[in-house]
Amino acid sequence: MAKKTGFWAGLALAATLAAPALAEGENAATVVATVNGTEITLGQMIALRENLPPQYLTLPDDVLFNGILDQLIQQEVLSQSHTTLSVRDEANVANDRRSYLSGVVIQDVVAAAVTEEALQKAYDDRFKDAEPQKEYNAAHILVDSEEKAKELKAQLDGGADFAELAKANSTDTGSGAQGGDLGWFGLGMMVKPFEDAVVAAEPGKVTDPVKSDFGWHLVLVKETRIAAQPTLDDMREELAAEIENKAVEAKLAELTGAAAVEKPGEKIDPALLKKTELID
Repeated sequence: MAKKTGFWAGLALAATLAAPALAEGENAATVVATVNGTEITLGQMIALRENLPPQYLTLPDDVLFNGILDQLIQQEVLSQSHTTLSVRDEANVANDRRSYLSGVVIQDVVAAAVTEEALQKAYDDRFKDAEPQKEYNAAHILVDSEEKAKELKAQLDGGADFAELAKANSTDTGSGAQGGDLGWFGLGMMVKPFEDAVVAAEPGKVTDPVKSDFGWHLVLVKETRIAAQPTLDDMREELAAEIENKAVEAKLAELTGAAAVEKPGEKIDPALLKKTELID
């Protein structure tokens, strides 16, 4: 069996140890270990715990404490052994730092922007002047030629059953197996020629053949209804995403506008990105 390393090894060791008793008044700067003089702090342990997968958080406190402490000691020992940073190392460290700090700023911006008040306002703005929307319950038969569509239309006009013809003839096998049934849908969910035919159709009457990119349709609108307006809870995720995007874009515009940004790299050959040997 392979030897345990990293966090797993730390947990295995921790299971045999008791958590250290720290003095009262500990804070983030409290030193929990030193490695060749480099301090590891309680704050660093707390930060690591925050980013653990959920399954680790069910462990007893003493096991988790010692596992995290051992993990950080192992990482510090390993990092100290890497005494010379390559160009690639330096680049990745800089990128990781930049990415983390920018993520912190974005989290703060989002937390401040996405409030119940902001969500309610976005919801009201979206729907205060919204016209009632109609939904359609329709079925169709899809075939590959106008001639075939006209032939089937003649059979329908002569009393043939729409569902049976759909099952036997429709090239849309999904709806065809259901007698051509498409269920309820609103505007914008179907291709334009088909949607136009649905809107113009008389409920209960099969349309003349309608051409779309998929072929030729015979459309039967069974019934229509006014769609229920979605609630705030229905729209919460969508509205939150819109608020987040706007807030982050505004913050980026603010910070970028105030920054002295120069881009001499715009004149560099983009193909240089593939030259990984430059950072070897």
